[in-house]
Amino acid sequence: MTETNHFYETFQPSHYDLYLDINRETKLISGKTTITGNASQTAISLHQKYLKVTAVEADGQTVDFQLDQPSEAIRINLKQAGETTLTVTYIAPLTDSMMGIYPSYYEVNGEKKQIIGTQFETTFARQAFPSIDEPEAKATFDLAIKFDEHPGETIISNMPEVRTENGVHYFDTTMKMSTYLIAFAFGELQSKQTKTKSGVTVGVFGTKAHKASKLDFALDIAKRSIEFYEDFYQTSYPLPHSWQLALPDFSAGAMENWGLVTYREAYLLLDPDNTSLEMKQLVATVIAHELAHQWFGDLVTMKWWDDLWLNESFANMMEYVAVDAIEPDWHIWETFQTSEAPMALNRDATDGVQSVHVSVEDPAEIDALFDSAIVYAKGARMLVMVRSLIGDDALRKGLRKYFEAHQYGNATGADLWSALGEASDLDVGAIMNSWLEQPGYPVVDAQVIDGELTLKQHQFFIGEGKNAGRRWQIPLNSNDPQAPVIFKDDKLSLGQYDDVRKRLNEPFRVNVGNNSHFIVHYDDTLLNDILAHLDQFDAITQLQLMQDLRLLAEGQQISYASVVPLLKRFADSKAAVVITALYSLANNLKKFVLPDSIAEKQLQQLFDRLSSAQVKRLGWQPVAGESNDDQLARPTILNAALYAQNSDAIVAAHQIFMANQTKLSTLSADIRGLVLTNEVKHYGSEKLFDQLLADYRQTADASYKSSIRAALTSTPDAALIGKLIAQFENADVIKPQDLRGWFRGVLANAHGEQAAWDWIRNDWQWLEDTVGGDMEFATYITVITGVFKTADRLSEFKAFFEPKINTPGLTREITMDIKVIESRVALIEAEKEAVNQAVADEVE
Repeated sequence: MTETNHFYETFQPSHYDLYLDINRETKLISGKTTITGNASQTAISLHQKYLKVTAVEADGQTVDFQLDQPSEAIRINLKQAGETTLTVTYIAPLTDSMMGIYPSYYEVNGEKKQIIGTQFETTFARQAFPSIDEPEAKATFDLAIKFDEHPGETIISNMPEVRTENGVHYFDTTMKMSTYLIAFAFGELQSKQTKTKSGVTVGVFGTKAHKASKLDFALDIAKRSIEFYEDFYQTSYPLPHSWQLALPDFSAGAMENWGLVTYREAYLLLDPDNTSLEMKQLVATVIAHELAHQWFGDLVTMKWWDDLWLNESFANMMEYVAVDAIEPDWHIWETFQTSEAPMALNRDATDGVQSVHVSVEDPAEIDALFDSAIVYAKGARMLVMVRSLIGDDALRKGLRKYFEAHQYGNATGADLWSALGEASDLDVGAIMNSWLEQPGYPVVDAQVIDGELTLKQHQFFIGEGKNAGRRWQIPLNSNDPQAPVIFKDDKLSLGQYDDVRKRLNEPFRVNVGNNSHFIVHYDDTLLNDILAHLDQFDAITQLQLMQDLRLLAEGQQISYASVVPLLKRFADSKAAVVITALYSLANNLKKFVLPDSIAEKQLQQLFDRLSSAQVKRLGWQPVAGESNDDQLARPTILNAALYAQNSDAIVAAHQIFMANQTKLSTLSADIRGLVLTNEVKHYGSEKLFDQLLADYRQTADASYKSSIRAALTSTPDAALIGKLIAQFENADVIKPQDLRGWFRGVLANAHGEQAAWDWIRNDWQWLEDTVGGDMEFATYITVITGVFKTADRLSEFKAFFEPKINTPGLTREITMDIKVIESRVALIEAEKEAVNQAVADEVE
């Protein structure tokens, strides 16, 4: 990374006056931006993208400029360097790309409406106004907005509105901040507001398509999250308000704009009377994540995008810390273990994966950094390791120092490690750099060799992997107090095993709590000892055992067939995390069977045996006063029973449907998707298909929409699959933000796989034109990779994507995903017979 690539080197803005006149009818933005700053040389550049610049002035004098479109720049030659005031007049389009300034579409009582919102991360502020659009280029902003306003509309931004003159809305001066965190929105909005203990006004905003009660949950979580962070960080929230806004069209999940956080409607607004506990937990963690950023990311910002992890990994950890504090009965760290941990471990085991810290310059490549499994999930696991090493007192003390030193400025990973190291008297940087700078993670082989208990570390791969001799400083977290805290050598002896076992009086284990980012391969002596005492271990230990066995089997270090007989040992657990891990492992066996084969029928029998007792225990409907574990486990168990083709389950779901067919939206959100899917699969018709698709269009309830999508994409009817795919490009039915989920649903349906694959190949250009500049675009490739498992599909995948391998932002994804499919095809070929025989032996 060369510093001269950054426009900030030649011009350092200190203040912006932004004037925007936005016309929704003509889809045009007229803008005037005045920037005060220091020019360190006469040749300077500002960022712009898609702007039609009509004039540039420097200190009131017209100056020549050139638009450099490939570099997204305005090149300006000043008469002299030094303190300068630039004024740029321009026109910009109001586009439907969900980037920059854009409209969101929705309906109220059949009437089409729109609100205008913004999305400036990563490099989309330059589509709205000329700027130094780099994280380090922090400045203050005065925002003035005029729009084709009609009565009943609301406009909000990062800071409070201070006055309106001649139809222009003026907002208070911001704190010193990065361009990508500027935000505003206007339209017919409803809101609910409250105040924190310290006097911060908190508000939730949404369109009037929603019942007002759907704002309540988010308002409560947001208020309590801010109060928690002010205490935990020991640093006040620095703005007068914190607005949470649900946008009907939003490409990401949420965005931490300072003082005006934007969200997908599904991740902010929920029905307090009919939302699953799982969805409530998800919404709460999304809100807590974005509000963690108000300090970590907004108050202190990464210096450049290569330290994106510094923002995202930290917020990903803190969302769990916060929700655990404000809703302790949820045991939210268990969700971390069933979602973030396996996601990171799966992705990070493929050779060629990015490291958490990555050098990057090209704007398209910056968007490709947002690998949720690495920058978010793996990074969060790294920070969980740090937290468990240094403890909360040192963490809070270090963070306070970090905020004091860097507030309203920028920082690097080294700055964080320095602050935490000083607070803990531990060389945090030395430990964490082995995780930050290297891709992948280790497997620790725990073996008894000639009576000696030995540990070895080496990089773990799923599929082919080049051994680069990488070593990690591993927080070992052993239950043996004589084991070192950090394991950093190739090999370690812990002495005679008999002595260790006698001293411990329990099976030897490492990575207790599953908080460190590695897996363990116990030899038969150690594994059998653990299995013999399985009932004595807590739920996380049982989850971890299945997690590690699954990964070792995926990496062909053990046979999948050897794992099959163990599944029944976990089947009757009442812990949701164990149930989740069990079926994560069992669902992986599906790749070894063909649809409608004898092997599939035997696998369905196995699922029936695993789930039948739990179905009887839990039933189909929620029970008053039942545990959180039972609420979370029920959908997983019932889904297993339906996969098993259990006739009682199929009939029970059908009866629930028949009793509620005139009020499907009121079905319990926990089971609604399963009931609808069962109906479409086993009792489906074109009439039902059309009814559900009409409901999808008309409802504003994101949870109900999700249930309908799951059902319709599961149809076995080829004609209905064709009818569904015909709606993929109709934004009035399926919004572009939601299309990936629909595509994945059809692709994962054996009856729809070919049709979905044909669609994306035939209409790739349309897809690229519609969502191509978006950070989510590459995940369409990831989705395909998650489904394909045959040599023929691998060949087709390569034939289609290899010619696109040099497309900026897609290179790593295509390269990695070819390896992922190759390894899956090889695994199936090697293991299929043994796995299917093991399943057959279990159901005889």
